Amino acid sequence: MEPTRAQRKAEANRRAVIDAAREIVAVHGAEAMTLESVAERADVAVQTIYNRVGGRSALLTAVAEQAMEENRAYMDAAYRSEGDPETKIMVAAAEYARFARERPYEFRILVEPPDVPAAVARIAELTREQNAKLAGVLREGMATGFARADLDPDRTATALWAAVNGLLALAWRPGDLGATPQELDRLIEVFISAIADGVRAR
Repeated sequence: MEPTRAQRKAEANRRAVIDAAREIVAVHGAEAMTLESVAERADVAVQTIYNRVGGRSALLTAVAEQAMEENRAYMDAAYRSEGDPETKIMVAAAEYARFARERPYEFRILVEPPDVPAAVARIAELTREQNAKLAGVLREGMATGFARADLDPDRTATALWAAVNGLLALAWRPGDLGATPQELDRLIEVFISAIADGVRAR
């Protein structure tokens, strides 16, 4: 059944509200995101936010979920790619870096989530799901002899995720603490090479 005009408008308003909130959180931090600031940016009434999403906590949770879903699209494509476990790990790292470049708002929200329990819990849940896919590739590599047999796949996946987050976060560090997009690309190449050497069985 096709949605009605009213339903389409309601969904468009909901998307506009979440997009506006996401941009405010990413650029100015969660503290700057008030329902009034979101209403002004999205050009809707505050009551519309309550009707379409909910209060501030619900809105921040929706922002976090949207960011994670955007990330999932990139990462799922990487894990579906053809190739051996090593190739899939390299593709996953490259896709995560591409996500950070192409979706900087979403990436920053995932690295520095708003301090709202529901949002943090949801990001943690979805992160565990995604890291489990990387752990699965590592297990496949161990089974085929590519990866070291002494690896702990779950902890290794978490460590790799955290390391890449820290590396890509250099994009918004101030002054000499930061890195240009070109330098980040080179650093990612170095990281991927080091990880490959560290994971391979000897």
